[in-house]
Amino acid sequence: MIARTHAFRDVPAPTLVGLLGLSVLAWAGLGVSMMTPLSMLMMPMHSHWGVATIGAVYGMWAVMMAAMMLPSAVPMVAALSKVAQARRSASNPAVAFVAGYLVVWAAFSAIATAAQWALQSAGMLSPMGSSMSRVLTGILLLAAGVYQFTPLKRVCLRQCRTPLGFLMTEWRDGTGGALTMGMRHGGICLGCCWALMILLFAFGVMNLPWAAALAVIVAVEKVAPWGDLLSRVIGGLLAASGAAVVLSALL
Repeated sequence: MIARTHAFRDVPAPTLVGLLGLSVLAWAGLGVSMMTPLSMLMMPMHSHWGVATIGAVYGMWAVMMAAMMLPSAVPMVAALSKVAQARRSASNPAVAFVAGYLVVWAAFSAIATAAQWALQSAGMLSPMGSSMSRVLTGILLLAAGVYQFTPLKRVCLRQCRTPLGFLMTEWRDGTGGALTMGMRHGGICLGCCWALMILLFAFGVMNLPWAAALAVIVAVEKVAPWGDLLSRVIGGLLAASGAAVVLSALL
C-alpha cells in the first residue's frame, strides 16, 4: 500500500522552514508592492497595456502563484528528500525539483496575464482584476465547481495526495532529473488546481485575503485526511453558487 503524507508533522524542519519561508516572503512582497508606485502597473486603469504593465502584471501573477502553491508542495518535497537520502544521492534534489515546479506555475501565470488583459479589454474586469459581470462571475464559479467532480481532477488530486506513489513511478536521478520531476509534478498540480485559480478573476486578482483562502483550500485538499471530501464539498458549493448567480443575472 502506498504511504500517504497528509500532514506536515513528519516533514524535516529545513524543508518546512524553507518552503513556507519562501511563501511568506512572496506574500509579503505582494503586500508591500501594493503600497508602492508598482501597484499602478499591477492594477492598470485601462486595457492599453504597455511592456511595463505586462511585466508588472505577469510578475504579480508569478509571485502570487509561488506564494499560494509552495505550502502545498511541502509533503512532496519532504518525500523527495527522504527518497534521495535512502538512495544515497550525491546531493539533495529539492532545489531543482522546486525550480521545475515553479516553472509550470510561471507558465500558467503567463496564460493568466493574457486572460486578464483580454477580459479587461472586453470590459469584464476592473483594474483590481475582479469580475464586473455577474454572468462571468457565475460561469467562473460554476466551471470551478463542476471541475471538482471531473475524472481529471480526481486523478490529479490522488497523485498530489500520494507523494511516494509519484516518486516510485517518476523518479529520475541527477539535477536534470529533479528538475523534470518538479515540472511533471507541477503539471499534475496544475491539473488539480487551475479551476480554483481562475476564481481569482471572480473576486479580485489583487484581493489577497481571497487568494490566501484559495491557497488554504488547495493545501487542505492535498494534505488533510479529509481533503478529498473537502474537494467535493467545495465543488458542490461553487457549482450551486455559480448556477444561482447565472440564473439571477439572466432572469
